[in-house]
Amino acid sequence: MYQTKPHTFTTGTTMSKPQALHIYVISLLMLVMTPLVTIAQTIVDDEGQEISFAKPFSKIISLYPAHTENLASLGCDSELIGIGESDNYPEKFTSKPRFSYRDNTEKFLAAEPDLLLIRPMISRSQPELIEKLRAIGITIVSLQPTSIDQMFSYWQKLGDLCGRNDQAQKMAKKFSDELTRQEALLPQNEKDRPTVYFESIHSKMKTFDPDAITMFALKIGGGNNIAVDASGRNDSNIAPYGKEKLLSKAEEIDVFLSQVGRMNRVSLTDIYSEPGFQLIKAIRTKSVCLIEEDIVSRPTMRLIDGIRQIHSCLYPDAPSATSMTTGNMPKPTIHITRQ
Repeated sequence: MYQTKPHTFTTGTTMSKPQALHIYVISLLMLVMTPLVTIAQTIVDDEGQEISFAKPFSKIISLYPAHTENLASLGCDSELIGIGESDNYPEKFTSKPRFSYRDNTEKFLAAEPDLLLIRPMISRSQPELIEKLRAIGITIVSLQPTSIDQMFSYWQKLGDLCGRNDQAQKMAKKFSDELTRQEALLPQNEKDRPTVYFESIHSKMKTFDPDAITMFALKIGGGNNIAVDASGRNDSNIAPYGKEKLLSKAEEIDVFLSQVGRMNRVSLTDIYSEPGFQLIKAIRTKSVCLIEEDIVSRPTMRLIDGIRQIHSCLYPDAPSATSMTTGNMPKPTIHITRQ
């Protein structure tokens, strides 16, 4: 007859094989049924606030168009329950409930969000609202990258917040791959690239800080920024330049670009008829182009579309990289005649 061999434990007790197996199965079941300890994630936002959370947020209100657009790219459709008043992309999100930092506390409470995404400007302008919402338990995260390096980190933070970490990494890789393709189209010698003035606000004669995302788009689009001596103020990417300084470089400007949108409601007629602008070489040669504001100022995947628009303005007869279409890319308003 088969003899069951006892199993000896360090306590000195003996147990048959069936008994040991029974204890093992019970222990395994207890382990499976025991809730796993969730390790909280922590991010630091752009106001230095540390935000710790044990699970991704599922009821998010976004008060910045770039947040809304990036959440769409990350696939957080169902998690987003509200958007800002000026949010206009993607179209499928525009029917979601609208919120504003000018709304009262009760409106936010009624929506029962677990996360409110803002940018630093909102904290500065509405500190009482932000303080009240935090006091009643709504998590608030303030983000707004001002450079490309910050943009990748920003995407990763959004991915962490809504549980799409892997998708955030894929976004960054896809964007980087497209930059590589775009750069391959440019003249190798930077001296062969046109010198460009990129206007941000026509009525105030403002351009962009050289480190702004828009100026990165200009560089990858193939232009040399003439306003390298501009400087943003109060943590802004918008930089005052002035007509006098601009006209002092008039003969060096090969192409004149201007963003157009909510911030800068300008037309080609406004630019051509501006007093003194006929001194600018780009104006005389009709080398002027209007670029949609949203795709050169927002830290989103559509920045690639903005880069392509810039490239098409600077090199109208050259081929363009079209391996990725991030959306319905609008055509730039171009008025260019090379002489």
